[in-house]
Amino acid sequence: MLVNDIEGSVRLSKNRMFRSHFSKEGAPLAGAPALPRLKTYSARSGYVYQYRYQGSRPIHAGPDSGVEFVFSLSADRKSWHSVGVLVSDGAIRAWEQARARELSSAERYAIAKMALFQAFDERPTPELMKDQVRVRNAGVEAIIEALDL
Repeated sequence: MLVNDIEGSVRLSKNRMFRSHFSKEGAPLAGAPALPRLKTYSARSGYVYQYRYQGSRPIHAGPDSGVEFVFSLSADRKSWHSVGVLVSDGAIRAWEQARARELSSAERYAIAKMALFQAFDERPTPELMKDQVRVRNAGVEAIIEALDL
């Protein structure tokens, strides 16, 4: 009996170890609302998406460093998955230096949300919404212009 307990705990600790090394999840999410609001977006692709904001986390991956805003979404109200919107530090920094002002955290969230809407509109099927959305320099410029910041 004791041997089975030890083998079971070793197996559990190995699973946890591998999960922590190979998990797609990064740092824990911050800034999540206490009660997430379910919102709806009717995309130009013809799909109607429901989504909710889950929070954000810093990403440190060389040229892709930035902040990832994570949303949970569904196109059929049955199956849900998370998608990250990565707003790169380089794109934000270029805009801030050109205008000599910093973007607030609310403005950065607005950029991520508008990029999510663009992905809803441009990606032809909900299956493609499982891929991360990346916001680069030109994307930041276009979104900020549309937001009139």
